[in-house]
Amino acid sequence: MGHITSKDAYKNLEERINWFTQGAPASETFYKILQVLYEEREAKWVAMLPVRPFTITRAAKIWGTSEAHAEKVLDHLCEKALLVDSEYKGVRRFVMPPPMAGFIEFALMRTRGDIDQKYLSELYYQYMNVEEDFVKDLFWATETKLGRVYVQEPVLTNENTLHILDHERASHIIEEADYIGLGLCYCRHKAYHAGHPCEIDAPWDVCLTFGNVARSLAEHGGHARLIDKAEAMDALERSYASNLVQIGENVRENPAFICNCCGCCCEALQAARRFAPMQPVATTNYIPEIQEETCIGCGKCAKACPIFALTMEEKQMGEKTVKRPVLNAEICLGCGVCASNCPNHSLTLQRRPIQVITPVNSTHRFVLQAIEKGTLQNLVFDNQAFANHRAMAAVFGTILKLPPLKQALASKQFKSIYLDKLLSCQMQWSRKKKEKENRKDV
Repeated sequence: MGHITSKDAYKNLEERINWFTQGAPASETFYKILQVLYEEREAKWVAMLPVRPFTITRAAKIWGTSEAHAEKVLDHLCEKALLVDSEYKGVRRFVMPPPMAGFIEFALMRTRGDIDQKYLSELYYQYMNVEEDFVKDLFWATETKLGRVYVQEPVLTNENTLHILDHERASHIIEEADYIGLGLCYCRHKAYHAGHPCEIDAPWDVCLTFGNVARSLAEHGGHARLIDKAEAMDALERSYASNLVQIGENVRENPAFICNCCGCCCEALQAARRFAPMQPVATTNYIPEIQEETCIGCGKCAKACPIFALTMEEKQMGEKTVKRPVLNAEICLGCGVCASNCPNHSLTLQRRPIQVITPVNSTHRFVLQAIEKGTLQNLVFDNQAFANHRAMAAVFGTILKLPPLKQALASKQFKSIYLDKLLSCQMQWSRKKKEKENRKDV
């Protein structure tokens, strides 16, 4: 392996990170963040790794070392939450998490002494709350959003409870998860160290991760703690009581996380405030409806709204001038925090007339975002060692350089084809599995 200077190591890592559909725009601040999170040798190692999941054997070959040494290095990177691992049929696989939700948050999901968390928090605050490039790229570079809002289930009417879909309920995600991890809220932890503590004194220990991400964070370095479903539901209930908004991965199946967010610290809700009416995350399928006749004008709903979608305005009702909440439906996320604070039940949630479409799973979301951002070739062909891969990458690269209108048409076609194929494969797999089980019963 040739000599690589410190500057080259971090520059290469920065370029590697930007192979993700969700990257991190270069800046002096981001360079300093990488220096805190990665030692120089770690930056050099990770910059060489593929975008897609890889094995110990693959890493050893890339690094030109033994599998035993490669595994030791990979375990070390997992301990720092710079990689996450999984195991399938006895074979371990590793993947580098994206910046968000990923290695940026993981660094502050527990208290730790191996890095200067105060200095890191100040850098994070500068990069995400003062500078704008990263936040704009994170939330608006693609039509398909990274995150989506979950509705607060306790405020739904009986009729809406009957019609809500499973993937719209945070409680269902908890019930279905094989592993659940609990960690500190990165946003409030960061804000505290940066000198901007949470304005509503919301709890920190409510950050939920699921599946292999939860298991990996818990087993390597204790960045999360594995908990049961009852404790996860308790975290959700405490979050409801603190007027926090539930924002999770924008997928229907097996989301990796659900954050419980306050308007003063959360990057997504801060972005909703700063850049309204642009919405940084996918909304719920609900929208508040105000019953002005029974409203007492207390203003609690407007005060509780984390993104200021409700304002109190004077209006004439008969001979009286009264104050009533007015909704800015264009920016409303449909979280239900306002309804949970109405003492008179004068504010209820109703289904939106146009339903929000949610990607099936993480792969579906990654592909849609890659198409929309023009980075599909990075996702599909990150190992371009073979001529046919290089040729296919060139074809995709050409398609993704088409004029916007043609790209949009290609994107719509791909979305439809991909989803149809995905569902078709799933049905075939389910049918074959059932046939196999039936043969066993004979």
